[in-house]
Amino acid sequence: MIVARQGQDPTLPFWRAAVILRIVTLFFALAVIYSHRTTYERPQLAFAAAGVMIAWTAVVSYRYWRPNGPNLLAFTIVDLAICCVVMTTSRWVLTPAQLHGLGTPLIPTIWVTGVVAAGALSAGAVVGTVFGGVVAAFNYGVRGYFDIDLTRDLFLLVGIGFVLGLAATSLRRSAERLAEALRVEAATAERERLARSIHDSVLQVLARVRRRGAELGGEAAELAKLAGQQEVALRALVSSAPAASEAGMADLGARLKVLETDRVAVSAPATSVLVPAVVATELTAAVREALNNVDKHAGAEARAWVLLEDLGSEIVVSVRDDGVGIAPERVTEAEREGRMGIAKSLRGRIAELGGTVTLETAPGEGVEWELRVAR
Repeated sequence: MIVARQGQDPTLPFWRAAVILRIVTLFFALAVIYSHRTTYERPQLAFAAAGVMIAWTAVVSYRYWRPNGPNLLAFTIVDLAICCVVMTTSRWVLTPAQLHGLGTPLIPTIWVTGVVAAGALSAGAVVGTVFGGVVAAFNYGVRGYFDIDLTRDLFLLVGIGFVLGLAATSLRRSAERLAEALRVEAATAERERLARSIHDSVLQVLARVRRRGAELGGEAAELAKLAGQQEVALRALVSSAPAASEAGMADLGARLKVLETDRVAVSAPATSVLVPAVVATELTAAVREALNNVDKHAGAEARAWVLLEDLGSEIVVSVRDDGVGIAPERVTEAEREGRMGIAKSLRGRIAELGGTVTLETAPGEGVEWELRVAR
């Protein structure tokens, strides 16, 4: 059995089966040509067409045996053109009686089905269907009439192209999902290993500093508070899911979870919220800027809550605190004074993503930012 190795196109066994089909059908076509050599109107042209078929079968067998590489679809289009040209030679090889009767097949016979398979494997069901339709159209054109048998060939060729293309596309998608699942599994195993190591060393030290500093009081209590914040952040980091994928996507929920501390609570869906990595990076940075403002301006005892919502068509991140709040016009004044944290780090980032930022606040009522970005 032919099996594709890791890193290869998962449809490689199909390609090699298509090569074998092309070779087998070539021998069948050569046998048909030889058996009808005495009845053709121009047998020499038939033998010339047979030579083209032999040479081209060697070329496509070499190309399709290892289909990885550039311009594969363009090559299959050339393959289709050559097959159609060989079919067209039947107009001069067969006698009028042979062309208008199904007793004598066209020169390539079933050899042309190989190009339908190649088109389907290279670009999917739509291209496979088109290739089948083109071959069937030339079958009609060369024969010069329509009947139920030729229409049957049309449905067979189109059906082969559609089904094989659909199977190839599904196989590629399944292989991508499997590769991503294996990558996430490996990343999760590595994260768990690191989490165990960190728990046995860094987290225990931070916990001890937090407890001892709280007992001593004074400046040590401030150090204990900082150690407690870092302990919470580190626990969130090592317990979060892998934040990025090889497909250029990232789990926004996992990235926001890292921002969780003893004063910041983060709520996100249980399932991954996958967005492009650049979107996850910019949204996380914007949320971090909002939390920095909470730390600087909301008050020493203020707490913050981050809520991530996946609405399908858009992503909504809310950052709310129970601090002292601000006057709405204060944001505009800060921008005029040259304090660009909100203007650039928060609103600017979201604007570059094509999103919107909404601010709700009042003195003594806390602050709530709502960041909306379309998927």
